[in-house]
Amino acid sequence: LMALKEESLNEIKQKNQNEKYHDLMAGEQSLNYSQTYKTETTNLEVQMSVYTGERPFSCQHCERSFSLKESLQSHLKIHTGDNLFMCPQCGKSFTQRKTLNAHMRIHTGEKPHACHLCPMSFTRKEDFKTHMRVHTGQSPFTCQQCGKGFNRKQSLKVHLNIHAGEKPFMCPQCGKSFTQKTTLNIHMRVHTGEKPHTCKLCEKSFRHKDHLKSHMTLHTGESPYICQQCGKSFNQKRSLKFHLNMHTGENLFTCPQCGKSFTQERNLNIHMRIHTGEKPFICSQCGRSFRQKNSLDGHMRAHTGDKPFDCDQCGKSLRCKSQLIYHMRIHSGENCSICHLCGKSFQRRVNLTIHMRVHTGEKPYTCSQCGKRFSVKGNLKIHMRVHTGERPYKCDHCDKTFRNNTNMKQHMQTHSGNKLPLSTV
Repeated sequence: LMALKEESLNEIKQKNQNEKYHDLMAGEQSLNYSQTYKTETTNLEVQMSVYTGERPFSCQHCERSFSLKESLQSHLKIHTGDNLFMCPQCGKSFTQRKTLNAHMRIHTGEKPHACHLCPMSFTRKEDFKTHMRVHTGQSPFTCQQCGKGFNRKQSLKVHLNIHAGEKPFMCPQCGKSFTQKTTLNIHMRVHTGEKPHTCKLCEKSFRHKDHLKSHMTLHTGESPYICQQCGKSFNQKRSLKFHLNMHTGENLFTCPQCGKSFTQERNLNIHMRIHTGEKPFICSQCGRSFRQKNSLDGHMRAHTGDKPFDCDQCGKSLRCKSQLIYHMRIHSGENCSICHLCGKSFQRRVNLTIHMRVHTGEKPYTCSQCGKRFSVKGNLKIHMRVHTGERPYKCDHCDKTFRNNTNMKQHMQTHSGNKLPLSTV
C-alpha cells in the first residue's frame, strides 16, 4: 500500500512538472510572437513615415522633428550634452560614435569610398552614392511644380524656395537675401574681404572654390567643356551654357547700335562702350584707360613684369591667357598664318598682316602733325607723345618720366647696373 501511494505521488509530481514546462514554453512562444509582431509593426511604421514624410517626434528645444523616436533621443544629446562623442583633433561633438568615426576621416584624409568611373573618392558612403548619380544621370528627387530633377534631397529643398519666393537667409550688412545658407556665407566674404581659396601657382586668392577651379584652367590651358555643335571648348560650364544660346537663339541680348548679339547682358554692356567711347578702367601707373577690367589687369603686368601663364611645352611665360593660347599654336601647328615670302609663322592673322608691311614697305598710319608714317598703329600713338609732351611712364626710383615703356625699362636697368638698347620710336 505504501509503495502504491509513493508511485501515485511521483506521477502527480511529474504531471505538475510537465504542466509547468508546457506553460513556460507557451509563455515564451507568446513572448517571442509579441516581440516579432512589435518589431515588424515598428519597421512598418518607420517605412510609412519615410514614405509619407511624417515626422511625429518633435524636439521641445529647437522644434526640429524626426520620423524615429531613436533619432529624437540621439538629437536631444546635443541640448543636454549627455554621452556626446568628441573629436580629439578639433573638439567637435557628435551624438553617435559612427558619426565621429566618419568625421575623423577629415583629419586623417582617409577616403575609403572610391568611384570606379572617375578618380574621385569620398569619406562618407552617402556622398559616394550621391556622386554616382552624376554618372548614372539619376535624379530621384523631382520638383512637383516644374518637373526638374535633383540628385540630392537638399538640392530639391533649396530649389523649392524659388517657387515659394522664399529667401530666408539675409545678409546683415547689405540686406541681400539668399535661398541657401552656404550662398550667404560665401556672399559675406564680399564684406569681410576673405578669400580662402588660393592658387598654389600664382598665389591669387578667391572667395569661391569654383572660381579657383576655373582659374586653374588658365595655368593648365585645359578647356574641359566642349560644345557638341561646333567643337568650341570652354574652361567654365556656365561659359558653355551661355555659348549654346548662340546656337539656339535663346536669351540673346542685341546691341541697338550695330545689331551684334550676346549671350550675357554684361557682355552687351561692355560692348556698348565701343559706341559710347567709355573706358572706365584706368591704369594708375601710366593713365591708360580700358573698356574691360581684365584688359587693365593684363596691361598692369606690363608694368609689374608679371607673367603668370606658363607654356608646358617650352616653359615660356606670358602675361595673359590669350597670349598663351596663341603661343601654343606654335607647338601644335594649329591655325598658324605663314608668310609666303620668308616662311615666318604667326599665331594670329593680324600679326601676319602687320609683318607683310616689312616686305611691302607699307606704312598706313600717318602723323597729322609732322607727316611721319608708321606700319603699326601703336607706334603712331607713341610717336604722338613727341608732339603732346605726354610722358606716362614713371620710374619708381627717381621719378623720371618716359614716352614709352621700352625706354622706361631701359632706364630701370641703370638702377640695377644692366642696360638695354633704347627705343627709336
